[in-house]
Amino acid sequence: MIDEGPTRRARATLARLVRCAGRVLGAEWRGIVVDPVRRLARRGPSGLLLAFVAASGVVFFHDIAQHPAGAVWVRRLGGVQADLPLWLSLLRTPVSLYVPALDLPVWAGITQLFLAFALAELTLGRARTLLIAYTTTLAGTLTARLMIALGPGWWGFGLPPEAGHVLDTGPSAAVVGLFTYLAVVRRAPVVFTLTGGSMVWESVAVPNLAGREHLIAVAAAIVLALLHGRGERLRTAVGSRLRRRSGPTAPPPPVTGRPGASLWRRPRRRCDGFRTSARTGSP
Repeated sequence: MIDEGPTRRARATLARLVRCAGRVLGAEWRGIVVDPVRRLARRGPSGLLLAFVAASGVVFFHDIAQHPAGAVWVRRLGGVQADLPLWLSLLRTPVSLYVPALDLPVWAGITQLFLAFALAELTLGRARTLLIAYTTTLAGTLTARLMIALGPGWWGFGLPPEAGHVLDTGPSAAVVGLFTYLAVVRRAPVVFTLTGGSMVWESVAVPNLAGREHLIAVAAAIVLALLHGRGERLRTAVGSRLRRRSGPTAPPPPVTGRPGASLWRRPRRRCDGFRTSARTGSP
């Protein structure tokens, strides 16, 4: 007679894994797709302002770069390299978010860019979306300068001086940072695996400067996502501690003018009690 105990246990374990995966995927679908779509239905096309601006900027700079004179001006306005002065790199970094890499298919990049900014704007708001996009891009740019300053060696962290002539990643670092931030905040392991895993695979398969900057953008987005919401709790804790140190609060000012509804109820109850006692003959 065949012992069906191990088979039953294996089936039960598999069923639990399937149910757990279904719950995780359902929660991820609601957090990444359903909630932003509902907010888009409430806000209308204005909820996609940053996404339209980012996509239009990439299309604009890509079209200008197709001409020799336009390519020169695009490079002067948004071309960031590690061998540039730091002040010039910081000045060009905001514009570099709209300058695509000329050796990559622009329409695929525009689709990813539009989707990243749209989901982030609907989920996080415009201010936080811009903050995450700029911070992750700037983190990759500054870390690349540090790698080149260290030089070859340093357990594979440093880079040769020739890497300073390579153009920065453009909007791709912002896209990676936004997707990673959303995945951590919304607890979306599938999106996180696709984003972070693809960046790790890119850095291993093609070990170039862009792959390293993407990894730095992923790491910066993870740190920012882990700090999400802690600033408000910190301000609340500091405010409550300051109020305790300052002593008891001052009593509220006396009510002047027409009394509120709560002040009208007491005389009415007293009048009712007086009339009741007068009817019963008690003093």
